[in-house]
Amino acid sequence: MGKAHERRHGEREEPVRRSGAAARPRAEQAVPELDAMIHERMRLGIVSALAVNDRLSFNELKRLLNTTDGNLSVHARKLEEAGYLGCDKYFDGRVPKTEYWLTGMGRRALQRYLDRMEEIIRAAREG
Repeated sequence: MGKAHERRHGEREEPVRRSGAAARPRAEQAVPELDAMIHERMRLGIVSALAVNDRLSFNELKRLLNTTDGNLSVHARKLEEAGYLGCDKYFDGRVPKTEYWLTGMGRRALQRYLDRMEEIIRAAREG
């Protein structure tokens, strides 16, 4: 190594300076904002399952997502409060039933989320 490349312990190497768009560090390049309501793994699973099924019962979702009653209940309620899910509760004889469906707002939110994820994937592949 020549003298120009040697560094003393504790010294920081100076970054290479470039001009134009290539000069911006990757962290400063625009990253599409993701919908935090959908981005959480369980909520994304719920919304995705309902995007391909007209309606699913609580138990069907629980089996599909391999989760607990409490976990599903908390995340479904958050999606319902955000207007992304609709929910019907009724009795089938004496057995309580809960069914969920994706609202129009939920479908649009999922589509925006998927579009943004595709932008991120495309940028990562080009990067």
